[in-house]
Amino acid sequence: MNKSELVKAAAAKAGVSAALAAKVIDAALETSVEALKNGENVQVVGYATLSVVEKPARQAKNPRTGEIINVPAKKAVKAKLGAKYAL
Repeated sequence: MNKSELVKAAAAKAGVSAALAAKVIDAALETSVEALKNGENVQVVGYATLSVVEKPARQAKNPRTGEIINVPAKKAVKAKLGAKYAL
């Protein structure tokens, strides 16, 4: 499902216009990203928890050339689904 399909489905389910649903979804996503950038967890009880994790620096092999490369440390988002929505 892409964003436009999500907007249409949310609008239909909530009984609102697609424009309003798009604004709400955009605001929720932007707020979540800002919180994650500030090091905060985003928890929607029963649905999911998003958190930032530190990935350590490591070495990897380029599959095309076989060359060993250094991959720098980075931050990544970890998503954990709530029990109600777990697959």
